[in-house]
Formats: sequence, C-alpha cells, structure tokens
Amino acid sequence: MVFKQLQKSFQLNNWSIRYKLILHFLLISILPSLVIGLLMGWIVNGIVEKQVNGHTMQLIDNVNKSLDYYAGNIQNISYFISMNPEIQAFLSEGKAAIDDDHEEYRMSKFLQSFTTLYSEVAGIIVVRPNGDYFSNEMYARTSESLTEETWYQEAVRAKGIFKIIGHPANRNVTTHSNYKDNEVVSVVRAIQDPDTQKTLGVVLIDLKLRVIAETVRDVRLGKSGYLMVINDKGESIYAPRNSKLGSLDMAMMGQQPSGMFSQTVESQKLQFIYQKSSFTNWTTVGVFAVQDSVQEIKDINLYLVTFVFIVCMLGIAASYYLSHSISRPISQLASFMRKVEEGNMSIRIPEEREDEIGLLGRSFNKMLSQMTRLISQVWAEQRLKREAELRSLQAHIQPHFLYNTLDTIQWLARKDGAKEATEMVEALSKLFRIGLSKGQEMIPLADEMEHIRSYLKIQQTRYKDKLNYSIDVAGNGDDLYVLKLILQPLVENAIYHGIKERRGPGMITIRAIISEEMLELAIQDDGAGMTEARLEALRVVLDAVPSVNETNAAQRAAAERSEGQTTSYGLRNVQERIRLSFGETYGITIESKEKAGTTVVIKHPIIHRKGQSTHDA
Repeated sequence: MVFKQLQKSFQLNNWSIRYKLILHFLLISILPSLVIGLLMGWIVNGIVEKQVNGHTMQLIDNVNKSLDYYAGNIQNISYFISMNPEIQAFLSEGKAAIDDDHEEYRMSKFLQSFTTLYSEVAGIIVVRPNGDYFSNEMYARTSESLTEETWYQEAVRAKGIFKIIGHPANRNVTTHSNYKDNEVVSVVRAIQDPDTQKTLGVVLIDLKLRVIAETVRDVRLGKSGYLMVINDKGESIYAPRNSKLGSLDMAMMGQQPSGMFSQTVESQKLQFIYQKSSFTNWTTVGVFAVQDSVQEIKDINLYLVTFVFIVCMLGIAASYYLSHSISRPISQLASFMRKVEEGNMSIRIPEEREDEIGLLGRSFNKMLSQMTRLISQVWAEQRLKREAELRSLQAHIQPHFLYNTLDTIQWLARKDGAKEATEMVEALSKLFRIGLSKGQEMIPLADEMEHIRSYLKIQQTRYKDKLNYSIDVAGNGDDLYVLKLILQPLVENAIYHGIKERRGPGMITIRAIISEEMLELAIQDDGAGMTEARLEALRVVLDAVPSVNETNAAQRAAAERSEGQTTSYGLRNVQERIRLSFGETYGITIESKEKAGTTVVIKHPIIHRKGQSTHDA
C-alpha cells in the first residue's frame, strides 16, 4: 500500500502544475548549463594542454635555433682557422714556420681575434699529428702528446666533419682562465689535405657554457618548469640548479626527433617535451611538473564550476518565479471554480490580465453569465409549462363529469329511439374520452385524428351543409404518437374565423404528412382568410413563444390586445406546448390571404413510441 502511494506520488501526471513548471524550467536551464560546463571544461582542458605543449615546443625550437647559431659560428671559426696561411704553414712545417717572433705574433693575434669577436669562445688550439700545437690561451698540462687524447682521435675519425664532443673529461689541455670541465663544451674538426685526404692537424675549440645558460636560463615553464640540454647519450649538457635529473633515459624518447612523455622522479610526476637538433645532435628538453598544468586546468574548472553554480542558482530562482507567476492565476481560477461548484453563481474573475489566463478568465465569466441566463430561462420555461399543465388539468375536471353524464344521456336516447341524438352524444362522448386520455400528454396519432373527426362531426351536425371536411393521413402512422389536443384549437379557429365568415359552404382539409425526420399536420380552409396586419400580429405572438425576455413579451401582449385574446389563445397554447416539449425547431406556421383561406401547419417530431423521438437521437 505504501509502495503504491509512493509510486503514485512520483508519477508526473500527479504533480501540480507548479512543480511541473519548476521541473521544466530546471531542465531547460540547469541541465544545458551543466552539459555546456562539462563540455567547455573538457574542451578548455584540451586547448590549454595543447597550447601549453605548443608554447613549450615553440620555446624549445627557439632555444635550439640559438644553440645551432652558436654552433654554426664555431664551425665557421674552424673553417677560417684551417684556411689561414700561417696555420697551414704551421701544419705543413711545424715549429719551424713560427720561429720568427713576428710570425708567432701574427698567429696569436689571429686566434685572439676570434675570442674577441665571439665572447662564447673560451679557447682555441691547433695540434699537428706529431704532437706540436699552437694556441693563444690553451696549453698542455703535461709533456704527453695531445694526439693521444680522445678528442683528437674522434676528430681524426670524423675525417674533417665538424663534431661537438661535449664537456671535456680528464683531458691534458687547460686554459689560462682555468675553466672547469662543466663550464665549457668542446668541439673539434680535423684539417685534411684536399688531395690526399691525409689529416694535417686538428682544431679544438672550447665553447663557454655560459652562452647556453644565458639562452636557456630565462625560459620558464609554469611555476617550477625549466629547460635542459642533453647530448645523444642522454648526458646533461646544461641543467639549472633546481634540476633533479642528471641524465635521461634515451629509450623514453625513442627515435622521434620531437615528442613528449611522462616519468615519475622522486615520487613526483614530471612531463617532458623534447626536440632534437639535427645540427648539434643535442636535445633540448622542457621539464615541468604535471601538477603545474593540472593546477591551471583546476583554476579554469573552478571558474567554470562557479559560473555553472551561479547559472543554476539564477535558473532555480527564475524557475520558482516563473512557475509562481504562471501557476498562481491558474490556482486562483481553480479557486473561483470551486466557489461556483458550491453554488455561488454571482462571482466573477477580475479581467485585468491580457494573456491566455486573462482570456480564460473572460471566457469563464461569459460562461457563468450564459449559465445564469440559461438557468433563469429554464426556470421560466418550467414555470410556463407547469402553468400550461395546470390549465390543462383544470380543463379536464369538467369534461370528466360531462363524459359520465353524456354516457347516461346516450343510454336514455337509445332507449327512446332518438338515433341522431344518439350519434351526436356518441361523438361528443368520444371527444371527451380522447380529451381525457387518462391524464396522458402523448396519445397515438390515430386517437388524435379520431378526436378531431368526432369534433368535426358535431360541428357538421350544427352547421349542416355549410361545413364540409376531409382527413387524410399520408403514410403509415399507426405507431406514431403526438401531443394530444393540438388539432382541435386550430380546427375551431378555422370554423369560427374562416368558414363561418364566408358566404356559402366551406371546406376544411386536414392532412398528416409523414417523413423520416418530421410529422407535418396541415389544417387548410377556404374561409375568409385574414389581412396582412392580422397575419403579422399572429406571427409575432407565435414567434414570442416561449421566450421570456421583455421585448417578445411586450410584442406578444401588444398583438393580443390588437387582435383580441380569443383569436390567438388557442394558437399560442398549442405553440407553447410544442416548443416547451420539443424546442423551437418545431411549432406552428401560418399562411393566409384575405378572402382566399388560411393554412396552418404544425411541425411535430417523429415519435414512434411514447417518450422517444427522432429529435432526441
């Protein structure tokens, strides 16, 4: 039971319109905001990460270009030295070529010019295959031949190709400035005879690491990121003081000249972005903590969450306000309807709004006015109907007594042999018997025709040859029912205001025309007829039945006063009974021309048995 109640409470159709509107507004405001926020967060994270990586790669590329520039200068210097005539003479003749102080001075000034023009050069030394060397700032530590040095042999193996050695280690060469091994980077180039490809000597140039440091030092990657330079073995060429890496695993880089990877160092996850120079064969690596980039993304996500939260709060507030503004007038309208259900038909909704609710309120007010008018009209019609029934009841009281008396007279007339009096009394007895009909309002069409036939027979006995009549039923009317006593008042008018007023005999024709939708009873006479004014007055009286508004009542009263109560009473009574019973579709129509007769047509619904008619279907 409890589960069913909970299930019913969660059904959307059982919610009030206010909560439905709140849910609707929340769905169309908050849900898109959440989706947009998540989508923007995902897109922005990707964009930020791509921009950071792209920016870092661009910085690395600029650093590599600077390093290539300095390496290119050193390479050009080695070319200039190898092509100098004094150097070539030294390589060819050895010490004998520089025995002259003047020649030695010129060679020293030549080498010194490079260290002056290029501050990145720490020292230059030229070594012959026999171990002789010449330099302005560098010299051998011991008497051992420099040709045994590793750097010399690597230059020879390179066969004249410029090669960067890296940091010197345990070499037999030093400078007057006494640079430490980790403060310089050595480059070598073998000088060969262009004809024989024989090595004439080797040029060793030390490049100050300060130049590389100045190029890389000012580059910042996030809060704690930095750049470092490594050689092709993964050994550090340059790394800042806060670097936690001595070397890198080259397997992590693979064979790609550039890329990125992640690695955990001392419980900290680091992001590496690298690019290798094809000229120096060095790799510049950008190193920064993943947490730094994540922090930037977190900051952006915080802004997005704040924005979505504010939008959601505004959406909730707007949802409550809009739902209240829409549901409140509907609730008020429902409250007015409940008061109407309680019977207060005089209440009205204020017509202040111009929206759909205002339109509904105005329609509701019109509906109440229409209902009030219809209730008043129904009450008046019922009152008229009760009055007509009372008049009919009063009319039945005396005929009932007369009917019993006539039976006694008929028996006495038969006893005395008065045949004509007997027929007269019999017709009058039938007239009253059918008129009474045990108090029933609906009688068979055949009884109504028998009733009017008895009435005409009595009138024909009175007027002799002046009155003739015929009754014709076109169709099968055996099972049809009609309101009783609707023909007699009209036939009576035809006799007294038509046939009686003309000269010579007159004819009254009664026809029943039966169709699928309607029964038409026509009473036609060839009597005196009536004037246009009198006909119009009768039509006004008939059209006013059974309306209760003052205008039609005034028209009816005026018509009755102008033409006389007797003339229109029978017609009006029949008209009231028909319209009150079946509606304004049915009733009496009159056509007449002065001295040419009158035709009265009664339109009556088809009723096959008492209480059911085609107009009810």
